[in-house]
Amino acid sequence: MVKKAFIFTAILLAGFLLGGGTLLVLNKEAFAPRSVYSPRVPLRVEEGGRAFSEVVSAVSPAVVNISTVRVVRRKSVSDDPFFDFFNDFFGQFYDAPKKWKEQNMGSGVLVSSDGYIITNNHVVSGAEQISVTLYDRRTLKGKVVGSDPKTDIAVVKIEANGLPTVPWGDSDKLKVGEFVLAIGNPFGLNHTVTMGIISAMGRANVGIAEYEDFIQTDAAINPGNSGGPLVGTDGRLIGVNTAIFSRSGGYQGIGFAVPSNMARLLMEELIKEGKVLRGWLGVAIQELSPELSLKFGYDRQTGALVDEVVAGGPAQSGGIRRGDIVFEYDGKEITGPAVLKNLVARSRPGRKVTIKLFRDNKVISAVVTVTEPPKEPGSISEAVPEGTSRNAFSGLSVMEMTEDVAKQLGLSAGEGGVVVVKAQQGSPAEDAGMKRGDVIHEIDRKVIKTLGDYNRAVSGINPEAAVLLYISRGDRKFYLAVNVS
Repeated sequence: MVKKAFIFTAILLAGFLLGGGTLLVLNKEAFAPRSVYSPRVPLRVEEGGRAFSEVVSAVSPAVVNISTVRVVRRKSVSDDPFFDFFNDFFGQFYDAPKKWKEQNMGSGVLVSSDGYIITNNHVVSGAEQISVTLYDRRTLKGKVVGSDPKTDIAVVKIEANGLPTVPWGDSDKLKVGEFVLAIGNPFGLNHTVTMGIISAMGRANVGIAEYEDFIQTDAAINPGNSGGPLVGTDGRLIGVNTAIFSRSGGYQGIGFAVPSNMARLLMEELIKEGKVLRGWLGVAIQELSPELSLKFGYDRQTGALVDEVVAGGPAQSGGIRRGDIVFEYDGKEITGPAVLKNLVARSRPGRKVTIKLFRDNKVISAVVTVTEPPKEPGSISEAVPEGTSRNAFSGLSVMEMTEDVAKQLGLSAGEGGVVVVKAQQGSPAEDAGMKRGDVIHEIDRKVIKTLGDYNRAVSGINPEAAVLLYISRGDRKFYLAVNVS
């Protein structure tokens, strides 16, 4: 019995071992050690990632945190002499004007080893205390050397030497689509780096500053980034981060930076003079629409149309007239009014510049000596408003200028012109942008001084052609093309 049990157990064990061995052979992969997954990353991607990292490592030590303290004062009732009596007895209830400290944070970038920092004017404006925190966590006292609210640029100085800096880049050579890095302290998060591309160049009429020529980027810029550097892939400073376009107060893919070439010139002026010296031509300019170009016989859309000339100003002395189209300034192409405005502003007073104009189907060169802007606005060489009647353009009603009307409009009586009483909704004049209170001074280059001049001018208009008007609105004069068909 024992022998039989032993044989049965041996057979059972042999079967188990044989079955297990077979299973092991058939399922080797199930027992094989798992290999570690290693993604195949293209060499270019790896090199690009390392390149960005190297740029950040080189630039970050020159990026600083700027903390400011402003003392905000609020007038209290105790400032009123009426309450002097109560102050004598109830001073504890009528305290002196209340005041509190308001702290703000921004960014800046070191551009010289002896402590000059470029940042935004709005970062340091009105600050009574400025603290600059360096990359190595040292905190030093900062002092504003100079600021320029018209471009939102300021220069701050700290007393230190041997500091890391960012080299200047040439913003004029930038191309849309290039990679850029923005470094700053958004929401107090020091040395935050974001990446994007240049979305557009030469952005103006954004409403941020008086002189605008912004680099637009989609690199994330948030509150606290102001004044920080925008750098290219070569690690050079190409812009000073200034503002964002946002409906929420945070990043929405549109940021603006002052170009490095503009910022550098401003910095040099602020360090040397303590202020920015700007050139002045003594003209008002406007955008060229296709209709205006057609009426002036100008076959391009680029340029700036002169709509006002200041009496006795540099432009008038140089022979520039109202109605001229400026297409080149000192050898540089004028693509629009903002370009001309910035180029004139960068010209030092006293400098002679050559301006190329289009006038009466001819190209004319004028040499103008740029001057400083006058402290008081100059009088304009062209007129403003004076007489009642009905329209000539469909849906447009006008009247002559009387002394009473001139006073109501804030204009000088006796200068001539007719006043728009009504531009009917949907009429050609209303479609072109005319409004009640506009003053018409010219129709197709014919001077309009009285209602009779107006009626004679409109009676000879071809109903199928566009009409060129020269009008004033408030203290502004400009051209307007009206399609009367």
